[in-house]
Amino acid sequence: MDFTNRKQGHFAWHYLFLLLMVLTLVFFIAAEVSFKMDKGSIGNGLEIGFSIFLWAGVLLAVYAALILLYKTALQLRLNSEKMENTVEMLSRQNNLLAQISQAARLSDTAKEIVFHDTEQIELGEAVLNKLHQHDFDTSIAMVNEMAQEPKYKELAARLRLTTEKYRSATEEGRINQVIAHIENLFDQKLWAQAAAHTENLIKTFPHSDKAKTMPTRLRERKDRQKRELLAAWDLAVRDKNTDRSLEILKELDLYLTPTEAMALRESASSVFRTKLHNLGVVFSVAVTEQNWQKAYETGRQIVQDFPNSRMAAEIRSRMDILSERAKQKKPA
Repeated sequence: MDFTNRKQGHFAWHYLFLLLMVLTLVFFIAAEVSFKMDKGSIGNGLEIGFSIFLWAGVLLAVYAALILLYKTALQLRLNSEKMENTVEMLSRQNNLLAQISQAARLSDTAKEIVFHDTEQIELGEAVLNKLHQHDFDTSIAMVNEMAQEPKYKELAARLRLTTEKYRSATEEGRINQVIAHIENLFDQKLWAQAAAHTENLIKTFPHSDKAKTMPTRLRERKDRQKRELLAAWDLAVRDKNTDRSLEILKELDLYLTPTEAMALRESASSVFRTKLHNLGVVFSVAVTEQNWQKAYETGRQIVQDFPNSRMAAEIRSRMDILSERAKQKKPA
């Protein structure tokens, strides 16, 4: 069914509602005229017809209102899911920026290690998105361009095989290949990419029952991951494992609703205070022992992880001095 037919089916009940209202008005006018002309039997018949169409119009109006409420709720849910995906993409971008900031202080070899996986994922997803949208010319051109770079040759070879396999498959085979890729993204917790491929899958194969089940499977996998993270968070807090608690909390931030985040706020604040206190102790001991390299590294971590704390403000004003002393050899 093309877009025009879907649109006509979507608004068919509007036309039916309008027809019933017109017929009701006609019966009402005819009944009034008949009563005034004292034609009792005809008038009674028209009155019954008027009542039937009136009640039919009322019922249809109620049905239309329910349909409108349902579609409004559905649209709100879709908007909420798109917002979650946008938040996840922003979080991934922030993580990438953090990697860039860290890499500025690393050697060229270390930079390659930091960015290798990220580049592979982003380039691969760009090609597969075009492929699953059946933009074969663009996907092949991207693979050919990648193959010109020595560091991308292996990735280009894998993508070329995937492209050829997809193009030669039947429609059912293509659907299964996309779903397998989405499942792989589920396993990697790459929810935003999984959502993008799911949306493309439904647009490309709108009549596939398998495609229609993927949004539900996506929500179920995300909910399951959130439950597992919450259980791990409770265990880490109970064990007073602050490092593990903070690690889980950063990942949980992608899954929590504002209400859920507020519920965790008190325990999270306790974890942050404990971590800050521990770092403060390490920093103080390092300064006392004149271990300036350790003091500098710990101070920088405090400033980065707790930028709004009073301790960070005090250390920030002394970072230049700590940096200079860290460059000097520790006295014997």
